[in-house]
Amino acid sequence: MKRLDRTEIIFKILSYTLLTIFALCCLYPFIYVLSASISSKFAVDNGKVFLWPVDFSIENYKAVFNNKEFWISYSNTFFVTGYGTLVSMLVAITGAYALSKTRLIFGRGFNFMLVFTMWFSAGMIPTYQNFKTFHVNNKYMFIIALGFNAFNIILLRNYFSSVPTEIEEAATIDGATEFQILTKIYIPMSKSSIVTVAMFYAVARWNGYIWAQMLLLNSNDVLLTVFIKNNMAQLVDIINNGAEVPYSVYGLQYAFIVCSIIPVIVIYPSLQKYFAAGVNVGGVKE
Repeated sequence: MKRLDRTEIIFKILSYTLLTIFALCCLYPFIYVLSASISSKFAVDNGKVFLWPVDFSIENYKAVFNNKEFWISYSNTFFVTGYGTLVSMLVAITGAYALSKTRLIFGRGFNFMLVFTMWFSAGMIPTYQNFKTFHVNNKYMFIIALGFNAFNIILLRNYFSSVPTEIEEAATIDGATEFQILTKIYIPMSKSSIVTVAMFYAVARWNGYIWAQMLLLNSNDVLLTVFIKNNMAQLVDIINNGAEVPYSVYGLQYAFIVCSIIPVIVIYPSLQKYFAAGVNVGGVKE
């Protein structure tokens, strides 16, 4: 068994110590939010919650479950995340497959234009005006308008380019069409990268705020992040007007936050195994 020298031992101790501290710093906000959401109004408002719940209470969650607007925004977010990811993946997979082919006419020009959009951007105001011109004011148009991401297409294109051409040539000789080659060869062989890109899109849709706040002005199309922010302002106004509620304003917001991240916590562990492989293989072009 190989013995470790003193320098290596010190390095390992320091690295593990720093990683542990970093992990605890990342974990603490979540623990605090969860603890505050199930603590009493008095404990939260008076800053008595530091780590564990104080005076256990479920009043915050009663208010959450009885809030109709919360469930509307929750369902809207599921809709935008689910269908938005599907539309974006359809664009990304087909675009990446075409751009990965050297036989594509003007392929170098198309690839350059794709990368060019990552170097230079028109800015938020021109983009907003463009969205308004095309009447992006509901969740259906919202899904289409945000269905394109150059980085994710490049990530998939790089992976598709690494698939051996001999496999495609053999399939072509057997009479396979382009659609069959894509669906029967490239997609199955690129599962890790496809899942990784799908996760990028899903997280962006689920956590999206700026464009949802600016474009989705109809109360029936409000997304969860926008609802949580707007609800906080409404609650503060209610408290300032002297109204009495059985829950803490901040405790209720923490309960909203906990409910909003449950789907991510449930789904992410099952996809994590694809994440490292997808980024490492799709992000490197030999």
